[in-house]
Amino acid sequence: MKVGFIGLGIMGRPMALNLLKGGYDVTVWARRAESMAPLLEAGAKGAANSAAVAAACDVVFSMVADAADVEQVALGAGGVAEGAKAGLIYVDMSTIAPAAAQSIAARLAERGVTMLDAPVSGGEVGAINAGLTIMVGGDEAAFEKVKPLFACMGKAATLIGGPGAGQVAKACNQILTGVGVMAVAEAFNFARKSGVDAGRVREALLGGFAYSRILENHGQRMLDRNFKPGFKAWMHQKDMNIVMQEAHRLGLMLPSSAATAQLFNALVGSGMGEEDSIAALKLLENLSGE
Repeated sequence: MKVGFIGLGIMGRPMALNLLKGGYDVTVWARRAESMAPLLEAGAKGAANSAAVAAACDVVFSMVADAADVEQVALGAGGVAEGAKAGLIYVDMSTIAPAAAQSIAARLAERGVTMLDAPVSGGEVGAINAGLTIMVGGDEAAFEKVKPLFACMGKAATLIGGPGAGQVAKACNQILTGVGVMAVAEAFNFARKSGVDAGRVREALLGGFAYSRILENHGQRMLDRNFKPGFKAWMHQKDMNIVMQEAHRLGLMLPSSAATAQLFNALVGSGMGEEDSIAALKLLENLSGE
């Protein structure tokens, strides 16, 4: 299969590189030429726009910021639908609202393009190490065709259900990770304000029912004061906003998610949106008078 990749940021660049390492013929496009340069140096082909990527490929991936960007890539002027050949599979790996994914998939189907929504979990480290968890919504036959490509980028790819189902799973993931980050930050801030070593508290909690990957990995980064973004706070704010919009649409009460969404709003409003979401610890420290 000839493979295309659109969107070469923190996540997209290493994901596309892993497809190249897997031996695939890869064509790329990004809005910024400097984002494409590392891929071209590694052996990828460059394209002038999304339509040109689609014209050259059997499967096209995208990894962009939000639903508006996905719609532009897929259906806008110079988009995937414009250059697609019959039978093209378009795989969007961005995180957008389930309803948006369903709408874009339906309009692409009218143009003869099959779409999979395939958001990921694992952050920059997972993208670099091909250790992503991939949650997929869409056609089962298309999923089976794309599975070898998913295997180049992730440790697990699961078909959740029909169009939009991958995005529902990702929203659930963001509830758990968002609330988890805030919980660890609260616990560490509580320990420090109580005059106790937060590092030793973490060590003790890792051995009990409070264990989580967030406590293990993000907790250590909080202790190290390493707020370099693997997943920027504004991105988690965007994802929690998706969760709350869907909750409103469905008439659901999500109290922990609502509180977490407000804390991410405060984090971004405090000027820390470009830092990792674990900067939530700094927000709580500031609110505690430190």
